[in-house]
Amino acid sequence: MNKFNINVAALAIALAFSTGAMAEGMSKTEYKAAKDKIGAEYKAAKATCSSLSGNAKDICSAEAKGKEKVAEAELKASYEPTQKHRYEARVAKAEADHDVAIEKCDDLAGNAKDVCVKEAKAAETTALADAKAQMKTSEANTKADEKTADARSDASKKGSDARKDAAEDKSDANYSVAKEKCDTYSGTAKDSCLSQAKARFNK
Repeated sequence: MNKFNINVAALAIALAFSTGAMAEGMSKTEYKAAKDKIGAEYKAAKATCSSLSGNAKDICSAEAKGKEKVAEAELKASYEPTQKHRYEARVAKAEADHDVAIEKCDDLAGNAKDVCVKEAKAAETTALADAKAQMKTSEANTKADEKTADARSDASKKGSDARKDAAEDKSDANYSVAKEKCDTYSGTAKDSCLSQAKARFNK
């Protein structure tokens, strides 16, 4: 299966899942209809993948499943727009992107594959850290709106702490990628690479 056909299949899947941003305030009947549509579109996307083979088929299937999960999470966040549901939608997107990236790494081998896997994990960690920080900041600000100036100060601190935690998670993930890349070297060159990685990420 050539690259053009793979891209066509991926485009077909992307077009199928058009139920991303639904209007808030939908009825229960509309919600159920939208959910049924997502399920039907997933089956159609899977059928598109069946024309492929090997890892191209695995990537296509991961993309179809990921888009289904994201569409369902975003639908739920639109139907019941809570901070928790918006967070879950961001998590679904991060996990779906990671699953597809991991499948794409299977086209590689050796250190290139190891680096690819580490980068996929780093991207997921970054997205999850951002989602968590955003939810905590939003929750803290909501509570602050209901309380006094002291609560606002506390909200600011919690938001700052959440962003700091997110930054640390991202740094750890990127350091892991940098270390993996150093495996392409040996001896003094590898030691120098590791030293630079440690200095860059304050390890």
